[in-house]
Amino acid sequence: MSDASDFVDAALQREGTWERATADKARLASDLRFYGASVGAVRGTIRDVSRRYPGLSHDEVTALSSELWSRPVFERRLAAVVLLQSNLQLLEVTDLTRIEGFARTGGIRALVDPLAIDVIGPVLELLDSVSQVRANVILDRWAMSDDAWLRRAALLSPLRALRAGDGAWAAFARRAKMTLEKPPEDEPDVALSAIRFMTGELANTRPELHL
Repeated sequence: MSDASDFVDAALQREGTWERATADKARLASDLRFYGASVGAVRGTIRDVSRRYPGLSHDEVTALSSELWSRPVFERRLAAVVLLQSNLQLLEVTDLTRIEGFARTGGIRALVDPLAIDVIGPVLELLDSVSQVRANVILDRWAMSDDAWLRRAALLSPLRALRAGDGAWAAFARRAKMTLEKPPEDEPDVALSAIRFMTGELANTRPELHL
């Protein structure tokens, strides 16, 4: 592992407790390992990374995210999500290939949902118009995938933009239609519940939107 990855891993283990690890594993019903570090500790560790290793480049950020994700430990993978979220301005449309792998292997909503809402969606908002077209083609492909977690990521990605009054509803409605017409065979409720979540989140703030 790189020095930065070693630093994150050591910090997360130091912040963890076996009681929280046991409780989080039971609450999330996951096969992942848990160090028992809090979400606040994960975020604080990534802030420490930015101070300890200032000026990380695009390649360094994405490589570190892959290193953190490579081990099946919940806090490491959450740290990878927070790292990407903290460096949105560096990310490019080509990074969706890496992020697709994260979504496919996320396996739980506590990882896939923040990856979709806080990374994928905001990245799309920062892209230029040509790259946005490419990104939307990619997300439409995800919405037709047999992988329910990948579909969920595509469906949830425009939530922040929609909350802010953006016009991303057409893209969400298109992907929701794909899911409703052909539910994924693998854990279909993972994707279908994303549609219910999105419409519920927007019911009060954007009542003009109808699916």
